[in-house]
Amino acid sequence: MNFEYSEKTQELIARVSAFMDEHIYPNEQRFIDEVNTGDRWEHTAVVEELKVKAKELGLWNLFLPESEHGAGLTNLEYAPLCELMGRVLWAPEVFNCNAPDTGNMEVLARYGTEEQKKQWLEPLLEGEIRSCFAMTEPAVASSDATNIESSIVRDGDEYVINGRKWWSSGGNDPRCKIFIFMGKTDPENENRHRQQSMILVPRDTPGVTVLRHLPVFGYDDAPHGHAEILFENVRVPASNMLLGEGRGFEIAQGRLGPGRIHHCMRLIGLAERALEKMCDRLKNRVAFGKPVALQTVWAERIAEARIMIDQTRFLVLNAAWKMDTVGNKVAAKEIGMIKIAAPQMACQVIDWAIQAHGGGGVSDDFGLAYAYAMARTLRLADGPDEVHRNQVAKMELRG
Repeated sequence: MNFEYSEKTQELIARVSAFMDEHIYPNEQRFIDEVNTGDRWEHTAVVEELKVKAKELGLWNLFLPESEHGAGLTNLEYAPLCELMGRVLWAPEVFNCNAPDTGNMEVLARYGTEEQKKQWLEPLLEGEIRSCFAMTEPAVASSDATNIESSIVRDGDEYVINGRKWWSSGGNDPRCKIFIFMGKTDPENENRHRQQSMILVPRDTPGVTVLRHLPVFGYDDAPHGHAEILFENVRVPASNMLLGEGRGFEIAQGRLGPGRIHHCMRLIGLAERALEKMCDRLKNRVAFGKPVALQTVWAERIAEARIMIDQTRFLVLNAAWKMDTVGNKVAAKEIGMIKIAAPQMACQVIDWAIQAHGGGGVSDDFGLAYAYAMARTLRLADGPDEVHRNQVAKMELRG
């Protein structure tokens, strides 16, 4: 592959980078202050203001490849832009490039009917509402999605939905208006991958109860959050079914490939920011008569961090290129590899940055503890490391 970014990509990198410098970094403390004032689950004014600016500048919906709705970028072209956004955890929403909405918009764009697109995709593309992907369940090992027990049963012109989901990201946000729910329509089907379906469930449907938010290492991730949700005899029109009964795994594979690589792109940005903070701290902190950067193992750690970040970036770019050229299914091994490598790299780099900051590193003063919590979570989200390793090994053995 050609590792040089296209002229179009370089121009967008400059524009996104300038927006980050002018609008995102100076407002990091304002965002924190707004979340900590009043109702933590209400959206912040700063993000809403910056969304208007990003939209006016054409830095909006950059993530959608092969679609009339996005910027027409390939995965490879989007990668460095997603990395820049990932340097600040709340920044992707400013550009309407935030999870899980990106994955849900891709599902609706690829598999939704015209009616479903009009009702849900259009307001999502405008950033007017948010969405949630309800797949993982507390009662079963959801890393094997064939274990899912939630039921979707046809009853005339409706489907009746029952189940308990958790780690449903975005479910606590009052702007979340639609769930994409995965459950079983045909639990007796001999083909385990044809038992599941996905269906659209409006949040205000009777029987939908958001039970609680789930903290991550003590962080509530407000105003976004991760919810445990109960679905009790929830009835939705049969027209809410996505693609058709038994097509849930097919949709999941189409959704999770881009979702996984976007996480990895953002993690590179998060790690770059941690390395910058680490270098700044080490150069300016004096202990035992000289800067900490000149002591003990820090030169080695800085060098290792740079090597690890660049290795992961090239791995991500290669996976993005393969997704663009041969498709997500053929690029499954490369996607699995980066899903393993990126969170581990980010956790290590952020951990070193925490160590460089001493007691301040584990506080909230530098944002590193929160960054570590988010990076560590991604060793589980969208499939745990062990599952991806098994899949990579199987593909390697077959080859």
